[in-house]
Amino acid sequence: MSTDVHNVLIIGSGPAGLTAAIYAARANLDPLVIEGEPSSTSDQPGGQLMLTTDVENFPGFPEGIMGPELMTNFRAQAERFGADIRTEKVSRVDLSNRPHRVWVGDPEAAEPTYRAETIIVSTGAQALMLDVDGESRLLGHGVSTCATCDGFFFRDQDIAVVGGGDSAIEEATFLTRFARTVTIIHRRDELRASKIMRDRAEANEKIKYLWDTVVTKVNGEGSVESISVENVKTGETSDLAISGLFVAIGHRPNTDLFQGQLDLKENGYLITEGKSSRTGVEGVFACGDVQDDYYRQAITAAGSGCMAAIDAERWLEEEH
Repeated sequence: MSTDVHNVLIIGSGPAGLTAAIYAARANLDPLVIEGEPSSTSDQPGGQLMLTTDVENFPGFPEGIMGPELMTNFRAQAERFGADIRTEKVSRVDLSNRPHRVWVGDPEAAEPTYRAETIIVSTGAQALMLDVDGESRLLGHGVSTCATCDGFFFRDQDIAVVGGGDSAIEEATFLTRFARTVTIIHRRDELRASKIMRDRAEANEKIKYLWDTVVTKVNGEGSVESISVENVKTGETSDLAISGLFVAIGHRPNTDLFQGQLDLKENGYLITEGKSSRTGVEGVFACGDVQDDYYRQAITAAGSGCMAAIDAERWLEEEH
């Protein structure tokens, strides 16, 4: 157990967490960042950008930049100003008293590993995946979970979107700006999306539908070449030639650690107060995709990380 009480402890190391680290370090708060472990899918160091190839919509990189390279730059910048980044996985937190307590390793250990005056939660979210053969191998090489991030790469190509809710239809509609055709694949015979979204999609000549259908395999060597699909009613199988597959079946925020300790929305995302990063617990702040169920972009995550660091700095000033 560390006997030190840290000013700022940041859980997570995506754009939000590392931006918070940069700002907190420049404020001489000596932030400690628990970045997660590479073997963990829920809090991978660097966040979702580590699974992204070309990033062309992050300001300052007119030629684009690889996702892992961008996050390496974030990390180096945070360390340059003195952030202490540790490759560990948080197993338990206790936010009931101050200083707040954080465990890594054995969650049943009697004493916490770290204690902190303030905690910034930036554990992010993970896109729900289909869990079919070829999907993870081709993620970032034709398989995507973000139309806003990757749609530009599929100009004049035939692509598909899996899902039937508002997010899927919004993604499909957006993708028609670039793609030649967009096929919506849904396991039911009608969409779950709101009527206005359905009407918008049905009026779009570029959008096609595959009803009562699931994806069973993603095919291709270095990139997506086709997908194998199955009709859930007839059992009929076929291949659909596409170069891009967008999975839009939802996201899951990484909030398991905070169940019963921080207020959550119905969909599991952390609740922050007004336009701030404050949670309902004094000295605990949240930023990035763990509390953002609307924008979910690297640039908005980074901005909210800045907010969290400033909020934590001002809270510490008020307390001391």
